[in-house]
Amino acid sequence: MSNATSSGWRWLPLAAGVIVADQVVKAWIVHHFALFERVHELPVLDIILTYNRGAAFSFLSGASGWQRWVFVILALAVSVALIIWMRRLRARAHALLACGLALIVGGALGNMIDRLTTGRVVDFIHVHWGRHYFPAFNIADSAITVGAAILLIDAWLETRAARARPVRA
Repeated sequence: MSNATSSGWRWLPLAAGVIVADQVVKAWIVHHFALFERVHELPVLDIILTYNRGAAFSFLSGASGWQRWVFVILALAVSVALIIWMRRLRARAHALLACGLALIVGGALGNMIDRLTTGRVVDFIHVHWGRHYFPAFNIADSAITVGAAILLIDAWLETRAARARPVRA
């Protein structure tokens, strides 16, 4: 078995799949929706075309434009660091961790592509409950969130496993 398939790099196709799915759906939304056009899908879910020049929850979206390059550099740096980390993982022993890292890489690079090509991120999933709205997000954001949750679950499982191991004197 090659090093790539025995390492956490085995999960890189998941990152690529997130990037492709994210970009394909964003392109479809941009082509078929006008800005702020809304389609009610479920009582708690709308599809709406919005743009975000900032980060999560529109952080720094009102800045003068410098934030675009900061977020591009940050996405690249984090992705490179996580890919290096994935390379050092054993695929079988650390599958959950590698899966979470791959989701984060795919999401970070998916949004980075938007920033590089248009200077803003396409958001289109809008969840709400009554009059309470969560900020719009996209597939890349979802992948980052699920990836982070998987990292937390992996850390919790590792902690539980460590506590269950007998202490050697």
